[in-house]
Amino acid sequence: MSMRAVLEVIALDAEDAVAAQAGGADRLELVTDMAADGLTPPVATVAAIRAAVDIPLRVMVRLADGFAAGGAGGVDRLAGVVRDMRAAGAEEFVLGFLGADGLVDMAAVEAVVGALDGCPWTFHRAIDNSADRDAVRKQLDGLPGLDTYLTAGAAGGVDAGLPTLVAEAARAGRPGYEQRIMVGGGLRLEHLPPLRAAGIDAFHIGGAARSDGWAGAVCADAVAQWRSVLDGQNAERLAV
Repeated sequence: MSMRAVLEVIALDAEDAVAAQAGGADRLELVTDMAADGLTPPVATVAAIRAAVDIPLRVMVRLADGFAAGGAGGVDRLAGVVRDMRAAGAEEFVLGFLGADGLVDMAAVEAVVGALDGCPWTFHRAIDNSADRDAVRKQLDGLPGLDTYLTAGAAGGVDAGLPTLVAEAARAGRPGYEQRIMVGGGLRLEHLPPLRAAGIDAFHIGGAARSDGWAGAVCADAVAQWRSVLDGQNAERLAV
């Protein structure tokens, strides 16, 4: 059985998407406006990226900076975004909304999940900014389509969250912990050995896929470096 690790790359446009696929990305996360940590991209961008590459892609459902669903009409707007994106060819999504108490805004999440109508989705780094990580998982447990948590283990990034990630990986398969952990948020190559040793097999990069940071486009060679390191570690694990 293959132990190939999943490598997801943030793409802002079709140029990014083509370079990411050429470098060996398995999946894309589509966003716009990284100054706001990634918002929902225009429908036209999603359609152009879907036409340019054939690897899976997940579209961000997030209309404003922060983790609130939005003001009046926000939930309806989010559901409308999902319907528009599905019409443009999107089949996978990324979302996460918190209430004032720091726990999941279940009304917003359930409304969006209803619009997804069974599409697979990731709960993103809202979990890292929540009041209680375990409570978040319990709230979301059983929602249709949820298959991934994108997390750094801590709001400050993987440097601070590494022990939490390892501990959560050890709970895999327990109620609330059946979903795949995808690590992203300040992820560096030196983090990979302890994460792979813990059994984590999915990784998410944004700025690390760009030679000039967010000022430039995705670089196929930068993505290929991550792919090579991950594949090398897979080979080591298979040889054990």
